[in-house]
Amino acid sequence: MQDFSQSLRLMGNTFTITVVASSEKEGKEYINAAVAEIRRIEALLTTYNNSSQTSLINENAGVKPVVVDREVYELIERSKAISTITQGAFDITYGGIDKSLWNFDRSMAQLPPKEEAMKSVHLINYKNIILNPGDCSVFLKEKGMRIGFGGIGKGYAAEMAKKILLNNHVSAGIINASGDLTAWGLQSSGDPWRIGISDPDKPEEVFSYLNISGKAVATSGNYEKFVMIGGKKYSHTIDPKTGLPITGIKSVTVISDNAEFADAMATPIAVMGIKAGIHLVNQIPALHCIIIDDDNSLYTSKGINLKKTA
Repeated sequence: MQDFSQSLRLMGNTFTITVVASSEKEGKEYINAAVAEIRRIEALLTTYNNSSQTSLINENAGVKPVVVDREVYELIERSKAISTITQGAFDITYGGIDKSLWNFDRSMAQLPPKEEAMKSVHLINYKNIILNPGDCSVFLKEKGMRIGFGGIGKGYAAEMAKKILLNNHVSAGIINASGDLTAWGLQSSGDPWRIGISDPDKPEEVFSYLNISGKAVATSGNYEKFVMIGGKKYSHTIDPKTGLPITGIKSVTVISDNAEFADAMATPIAVMGIKAGIHLVNQIPALHCIIIDDDNSLYTSKGINLKKTA
């Protein structure tokens, strides 16, 4: 048995799919099956195609409900449940935020006024997603509302691709969606899959590692996209309640049994802040997190055992 890997651009991100297989031909077939599943999900969830189910929901905001596939309906249902447990820190209706306020490039020299930022988030409210289980329809109550799956879609796709591979009797593998990943089984060497936790100040360097076989991991970091204003670093993560970027946290890494849940929880933990975020994580079974603040202090939820790099 050998490990076979392929990296490619899917859902606007780099996905790396690794499988343990007996031959290159078999490995390629498995990877192709996983890629086909991710592309299928991308077609359902994308907002870059006017005919996708997500686009149709957005187009009919404030007009009429849209009947969608059961899996899209259930993903929205689970998204609303995560909004509830995070008190709105996670919200798929963030799609209505005024992108012109936030370009996060070097030309951005100041924050928008608080009043303007607040105006930009007035359409963000997961409670205004009306779900009808009878006909699997979704209705956004307010005109101009938009949903987007940027905070949960990659994890969902990774989890579904893993399901396809398990159905094909792939005993071990890892699906890595730009840092949101799920792993099962053991490497062909017999060792568990292991990932590095990036140093937020030098993302190419690893400060610690985790054995993650049978687990899913997602990381949200301000080193991915940020601006410096007045000597202060502002993350690309926007608090949906204020419309302003969060400060104080460099990165949040979440470990869970499920990639979709890990992906969805990484950003709201950062929005909630260290104390509230860890308090929430400690109440949810099989959920763990590692937070690094702006002063490089490390905070972990219960049951985390980090190993330092040699």
